[in-house]
Amino acid sequence: MTDEVRDGLKYTKTHEWIKLVGNKATIGITDHAQHELTDIVFVELPTVGKDIKKGEELCVVESVKSVSEVYAPVSGKITTVNNKLDDSPELINSSPYDDGWLVEIELKDTAEISMLIDPTAYKKL
Repeated sequence: MTDEVRDGLKYTKTHEWIKLVGNKATIGITDHAQHELTDIVFVELPTVGKDIKKGEELCVVESVKSVSEVYAPVSGKITTVNNKLDDSPELINSSPYDDGWLVEIELKDTAEISMLIDPTAYKKL
């Protein structure tokens, strides 16, 4: 599937997605972003417990084509990272919304969610 967009998620103009459950958010890169990067070969994940501010570099994704920064769509504390990506970074290519998620964050300010883009608006990008 090319450039899949999922209902129930919010998006950023820099092609990150976020799924909110209570005050916890799972974050990854969109299907469009992984297609643009091509074959992902390495992911530099952040440290669990790190505080991050909206717009700061969250992690780095390296593909055969380029190295790209992934930015935090919201502020919070990183509670979990997807350690499966250490051995299988290609999960981002094969399953960007499921097995290829990057981090989970405990939100500091849920109001930041309202600044993100809904699926309909993201499709128009």
